Order: sequence, then structure tokens, then C-alpha cells
Amino acid sequence: MTARRIVTLVVAGVLCFGGLLRAQVESDNQARWYVSPSLGVLAFEGDQEVDGGLQGNIRLGYDVSEWWSIEGMLLVAPTLDENFRTEYGTGAKISRLQEVPGNAGVDSTSAFALSFEGLFHFTRWDRLDPFLAIGAGLTIYADDMAEGATEPAFRLGGGVMYHFNDEWALRADGRAILAGKDTEANTQVDAGVVWTWGARISPAMRAAGGPLDSDGDRLSDVRESELGTDPYDPDTDKDELSDGDEVLTYETDPLNPDTDYDGLKDGAEVLKHKTDPLDRDTDDGGVADGHEVIEDNTDPLNPADDLILFELNLQFDYDKADIKPEYFDDLNVIAKVMHRHPGSSARIEGHADKLKKSSASYNRRLSKRRAESVLSYLEAVGGIDGDLMNAVGYGFDRPKAANDPEFGNPINRRVEVYLRGVDKAKEAGVGGVLNLEPAAEDVVEPDDK
Repeated sequence: MTARRIVTLVVAGVLCFGGLLRAQVESDNQARWYVSPSLGVLAFEGDQEVDGGLQGNIRLGYDVSEWWSIEGMLLVAPTLDENFRTEYGTGAKISRLQEVPGNAGVDSTSAFALSFEGLFHFTRWDRLDPFLAIGAGLTIYADDMAEGATEPAFRLGGGVMYHFNDEWALRADGRAILAGKDTEANTQVDAGVVWTWGARISPAMRAAGGPLDSDGDRLSDVRESELGTDPYDPDTDKDELSDGDEVLTYETDPLNPDTDYDGLKDGAEVLKHKTDPLDRDTDDGGVADGHEVIEDNTDPLNPADDLILFELNLQFDYDKADIKPEYFDDLNVIAKVMHRHPGSSARIEGHADKLKKSSASYNRRLSKRRAESVLSYLEAVGGIDGDLMNAVGYGFDRPKAANDPEFGNPINRRVEVYLRGVDKAKEAGVGGVLNLEPAAEDVVEPDDK
């Protein structure tokens, strides 16, 4: 094949590739070219002639697809100091750079490098954009090295970009560089900025193109700003439903992963359990969907298998766990039900509300003490075998409703008793919320600290 024919084929290939890139850009009107200046360091393997130093570089990149980008880089290292070896026997320090023929008296050099890489992105259009990189390059030194002034290299590594918007981003990169005939293991680390030209859209173009939806969740960025959701994250509250599905389809809260406070995330309710994310007790059996799934192993769509729940609105003195006499009658009801069903068991759960400065560990301990007080009463006064009961404290981890940062929420300060092994048909009407409206004199300071 003649030299002229080779040149012709190369030029034709370049023109075809350029035409492909241009057609791809025009097809979706997406800004794809970017430039990225960075600063960092070069570190060389210990037996090389130079010891590394600061470097600056500029990359020119093109987004071929959602997954792949290609980048060309020009790097300049203005000063690379000589490296030394220790002479055996004398301990003298010998300059490796000056050992290269023709380099006598040279104590530093400089270099520039050219490289071409392919970048594989995991989440290219998201705010956080990690990637892997592979490519090849060529380093040219101002002074000769042991293998000459020119050094080919294989490059492998990765990095991450953080996109503030479609136009600007920060990036950090690291590369392992296998260089020269002896495959010296060198390193390049740097950080810089990324500017995508053509990404800034004029107001007129925004109006003509329709509302911008950066994360593709069916909510415009303007609408997400009004809702308080993240326009660069399709699932702000991480409940496995997109913000758009929550607002437009299910009418759930895109800022609250558990809209109905039943202990199950909205996505799990819709996608896995087929329960109503707006109803704590989908089957109206008396127990919240989350408790059925997490604790009871019952069907949240079948009311017949729900346990019997007594929810006690017990008011305790501040920082105390002693049960007041006015609540004994409510606890006696629970004891009578269990006596009518020998072998039945009870799970007693303490809960608290949350204030701005509430301590999670303190409230879990306090709520458990209060649950244990109920257990102790049922055992000592009600005559229930203690082995048939267990007490746990959840603090404010399982609220029934939202807490006010300053005042908490009294609804969340409760003790729940779940009875297993009770015939619901024989105990129709038993269970529910007891002492829902305590006397005014019973209301005391919030439980939380």
C-alpha cells in the first residue's frame, strides 16, 4: 500500500469520525465538548532518573454517549528534580540523572506529555459522576533519560466529577502510568475544573425548549425548587420512588421516605407489598403495615391475621417510668384478655417523640424502661407469666406522625402492647387506643431529653 493511499485513508477516517460526532451532536442538541484545566503532581518510581514534581495539564474531552467520553491531554512538568541512589560501600549519594551519558552537571529537567484516554462513566448526567479511565501517552523530557528523551506510557485509573450545573463541574483524577521499556510504575494525581461549552442556554432557548428536567423524574427544575426536592436527584428521599412518581402518581411526600409513618418506605409499599403508602393500616386490621411486615410476619393485606393491639397513652412524670394508678384499669383489661387465652404472648413497645436536642440513646433507654414497667405490672399484678412477654424501647425511631422540632408530638409518646395467640373473633371490639385524652392534670413535660 502506497504512502499516498495510507494518507488518503487516514484523512477519510478522520472526516467520517468528525461527521459522526457532528451528527450525534445535532441529533439531540446536547452540549458534548468540554475543556478541563488541572493542577497536581507526578510521582516516579524510585529507580528512575528524576524524583517527580508539580505538573499542570489541560484536557479536551467529548461525550460520545451517556457512558463513554474521550479525552486528549497536554501536560507540562516545569521542574523534575534529579533522583539519587546510594553507592554501596561508601554510602555516597549519586545522581541518577547525571549518570545518563551527556547529562553531566544536570540536576533537574522538565517534561511535557501527550495522552489520549477513554472514560467510562457510571452516572454521567448525575451531580456525582465517578468514572474509570484507560489510555496511552507519550512523555518527552528536555534531557535524555536512560532510555532516551521520549517515553511511551500505558495509563490506567479513574476519578470523579461533581457537577454544579450543566456547564461547570469540579474533578479529581488519579492515574497509574506504566512507562518505558522497563514498565516503570509512575503516578499522576490532579484536580481541576470542567467547563462544557454550549451548555449555558439563553432564557429564550429555555422558553422555546420547555421546562428543564435535569434528573428526568418528570418534575421540572422549577417545580422541584418549589417542593424542596433535589433537581439533580430523581429520588430525593431515597424511598425507591422517583420524585415525579410521588407527586404526580401516588401523591406521597417526596421529602419523606415513609409518608404514612407505618414503618415501610413508600417504594416498598407500592412495589413490593402492594399496600397503600398513604394509609398506615391498609387492611384496617388494627396493626400498621410496617409492624405486620417487620415484626409480626403477618399479611398487611389480610385483616384476619392482625395481632390485637392496645395502644396506651400513658403519661409519666418527667424522666420517670413509674405507672400512675389511674392507668391500672387499662392494664387490667390486657391481663384479662391474656388469661382468657392461655398461652397468648405479649410484645410491649415503648415509643417517644423527638425534639430538636433529643438524645436517641437516652430516649431508647427511657422508652424501654417504661415498656418494662408495663411488663412488670402485668406480671406482678395481672398474674401473667413473664416468659410470655418481652419489652423493647424504640425511642423516637418509629413515629406515628411528624414531630415538631420545638414541641415534639404527643401522639408519638406511647406504649403499644401486641397480643399474639388471641382469638380475634371471641374478642371483638377489644384493643385500640386507650386514654386518648388524659385529664389536664396528667399532662406533663415531654419525655425527650
